[in-house]
Amino acid sequence: MKVAIIGATGFVGPELVKEGILRGYEVTAIARNTDKVEKQAGVTALSADVNDVDALASALSGYDAVINSFNAGWTNPNLYNDFLQGSRNIQQAVKKAGVKRFITIGGAGSLFIDGKQLVDSPEFPKEYYPGASAARDYLNELRNEQELDWTFLSPAINLHPGKRTGEFRLNTESPVFSAEGKSDISTADLAVAIFNELENNQFVKQRFTVGY
Repeated sequence: MKVAIIGATGFVGPELVKEGILRGYEVTAIARNTDKVEKQAGVTALSADVNDVDALASALSGYDAVINSFNAGWTNPNLYNDFLQGSRNIQQAVKKAGVKRFITIGGAGSLFIDGKQLVDSPEFPKEYYPGASAARDYLNELRNEQELDWTFLSPAINLHPGKRTGEFRLNTESPVFSAEGKSDISTADLAVAIFNELENNQFVKQRFTVGY
């Protein structure tokens, strides 16, 4: 299977590339700067701009699935608008390319606790609000998408570098908490969850979340 990974050099992207190779996929790592893509067997590096829909669609043509880990940059002063527009452009390019399976990674801010989304709580870190609210608003738009077999993954509240265990639990609209009350997942295990979903199609046209 041929899989294109957008945002392949970001926080989660390199783990997605590794997981794809581990499972025997033909992986194309799409990034703004391909110099940052680790050179390894089974991986093709490709430079593409999410703001050029036609060029991105051309680059995505012929793939079986697109995994999107695009992030407009947490320190970007125009993060909200750039994330939302970039996400819309990617969705449009995937459709234009004729790819049906689309898995995109958002944030934990749109998950619910006691009927309220995390992003709306007074404790939510203000520095993360623009990106989290953009991801929340994009999920609301994506729920209206009928043409694509889409899935939106919200990671655990604490997404961090760490080892691949393959052991975690899933939920849909609320965070997964451990017995100690923590909501954690490593970037490596997030990649496992993404490829599990690609193979099992458990949450097509749905959002899901993951945690230990």
